[in-house]
This record gives sequence, structure tokens and C-alpha cells, in this order.
Amino acid sequence: MKTATLPSLRIEPELRTAAESVLRAGETLSSFMEVAVRESIDRRRARAEFVARGLISRDHSRRNQTYHLADDVHAELEKKLAAARTRVRG
Repeated sequence: MKTATLPSLRIEPELRTAAESVLRAGETLSSFMEVAVRESIDRRRARAEFVARGLISRDHSRRNQTYHLADDVHAELEKKLAAARTRVRG
């Protein structure tokens, strides 16, 4: 049950027209905006978690003086990707 509201949003008429132009069948502008806000929250949380993990990794590398060359990391990722493609092709 919805119990709260977001503040009114004043926008340019062109933005409203653009938003309305991409609504799906049965979708309201309000539901579109709610989904957009939820997705934006999810992206921001994921980005913040990603940055936090990166900073932890950086600090760990600095403490232990363990670093990896980008070319080595790319080669390892390419190897994993090739193996995954082989499994998919069967």
C-alpha cells in the first residue's frame, strides 16, 4: 500500500511530451516516474557499492604491495570469456 508521495516535479513541456511518448500500453506517467525513481536508486546504490569495493581493493593492494598489470588482467578475462563461449557452443 502506498503511503507517501514524492514532491511535485516541475519540468519543461518538452520533457513531459518525451516521457509520454514512450509510455507502454496501460502505463501511466506516474507509474513511469515511480519506476524511473526506483531504477535510479538501484543504479546509485550499485555505483556506490562498486566504488566502495574498488577503494577497499585499492587499500588492500597498497597495504600488501600486490598489483596486477592491466594486460595480464585483460588476458585472464579473455581466457575466461573464451572458455564460457566454448561451454555455450557445446
